[in-house]
Amino acid sequence: MSTMNHATMVPVDIAQLTGIRAADPGAIARGWAQRSRRPLLADDGRMLLVAADHPARGALGVRGDALAMGSRSGLLERLATALSQPGVDGVLGTPDVLDDLLLMGALEDKVVIGSMNRGGLQGASFELDDRFTGHTAAEIVARGIDGGKMLTRIDLDDPATVATLEASARAVTELAAHETMAMVEPFWSTRRDGKVVNLLDPDSTIRSIAVASGLGATSAHTWLKLPVVDDLARVMDATTLPTLLLGGDPQGDPHETYASWESSLRLPQVRGLVVGRALLYPPDGDVAAAVDIASALVHGGDR
Repeated sequence: MSTMNHATMVPVDIAQLTGIRAADPGAIARGWAQRSRRPLLADDGRMLLVAADHPARGALGVRGDALAMGSRSGLLERLATALSQPGVDGVLGTPDVLDDLLLMGALEDKVVIGSMNRGGLQGASFELDDRFTGHTAAEIVARGIDGGKMLTRIDLDDPATVATLEASARAVTELAAHETMAMVEPFWSTRRDGKVVNLLDPDSTIRSIAVASGLGATSAHTWLKLPVVDDLARVMDATTLPTLLLGGDPQGDPHETYASWESSLRLPQVRGLVVGRALLYPPDGDVAAAVDIASALVHGGDR
């Protein structure tokens, strides 16, 4: 894996974070209560989020390094660096990561999305029994978090799917009751040789959109988080819901990834990107430069 460019990284004091957690855990609740918030969308109606909810599902690998995200100090440095760039609107993460960023002061005037279901651990026999083990709707509202994201994988051969659908529908309803974004991330999935595989062809993605769009008692505050797939214009015609696109595979050619983002962002339903490892762990290690490219694509230049 590439060496990180520490010269451009925001430093992280792990001893300070642990010290606060040990001696003054109430600082986290106070920090959420005092956090400065901003509108969900930027003035241009667009949004660029960095994602860091992978570790809680046991998904720590990036390219050839199976434990790349296993260093919390390294992950926080990368996240803080990304969030310090003016074109990054916010972050999607689990409570542990967001609480760390909060204590670091990195979430002021940022959009914050809580990751709700991380129970479907990567590679587990129960992976599609994707229980809600992270943020709850009540906690999201109480902390002033701006939305909740739910991974919703649909496998017609796995009975656990219906429980995930029910839980996602409940979360959509509960968040909407408080006029809070519900970000549904659907995939049509299957198992191949015992491994869960998301089907990324256009027809499967359209089916996943149709199911996800109907979850909950109202769709007034529902957004979608979707992969960039072939024939995306036809795929996006399946919905009127505002959509953020997944950043793509960090193993691919970054230039090809950027080109796919640029063309996808022209579609009217697409309001921006949610990018995790592709921005936080770029091949050359320069997080700030990768973020600047993504920001220019989403927002059309400097912010």
